[in-house]
Amino acid sequence: MKKQSIFVPAAVILFFVSYFWFNSSRPAYAMHIMEGFLPVGWAVFWWIVTIPFLIFGMRSIQKIVKENPEVKMMLGLAGAFAFVLSALKIPSVTGSSSHPTGVGLGTILFGPLVMSVLGTIVLLFQALLLAHGGLTTLGANAFSMAVVGPLIAFAIYKLGTKWKWSFSIIVFLAAMFADLGTYVITSLQLALAFPSEIGGIAASFSKFASIFALTQIPLAISEGLLTVIVMNLIRKYNTDELKLLNVLHKEAR
Repeated sequence: MKKQSIFVPAAVILFFVSYFWFNSSRPAYAMHIMEGFLPVGWAVFWWIVTIPFLIFGMRSIQKIVKENPEVKMMLGLAGAFAFVLSALKIPSVTGSSSHPTGVGLGTILFGPLVMSVLGTIVLLFQALLLAHGGLTTLGANAFSMAVVGPLIAFAIYKLGTKWKWSFSIIVFLAAMFADLGTYVITSLQLALAFPSEIGGIAASFSKFASIFALTQIPLAISEGLLTVIVMNLIRKYNTDELKLLNVLHKEAR
């Protein structure tokens, strides 16, 4: 059987991210919780919560690669998609910045456990190479983007498949809400660590969530649309791999 090309989806990703990259170079604070910002107790807590997902995720990757070595390039594509999209900083009116997460694509292809590992690796590279986030806060950042985001995407994917929604609608909603969910959890993490003197955690959560709200909603919609474009290209050029991953179903066409 003729091996399908993966270069067309990769080229589309490169085009879109290049556009946003060159238009987001203005300095701004990154959304990821920065190095040393969280109290030690909370930094350790989020590591403890995240580590089990990474352990099961690595086992899942080993199983997938052993059973279907043909999907290795697809695995790399999912990681690259998340890395490049989540590395883009879009300045917010509040002086902070927002960015896509890119976890929806990999979650639909490989599931949330695999994406927890890929997402954490992405965040590690960002912390070391781009100064986005940090090593002590990697557990917290991984939990919001690489654990909760994929879980949301996976739940929507399963629900949409069960209810026989259009495949493109499923992909769009999964990617969009995974993006938004990441920011909700990050705002909650910051609120738990730094409750407001007046209003407590609820008031603090409202403040942190509002920092990203104005830019994150349209950004999440844009990420959903881009994910649909890339996924449709993958469906066109990599049908065999999608069948191996059980992504194509009669319910989702």
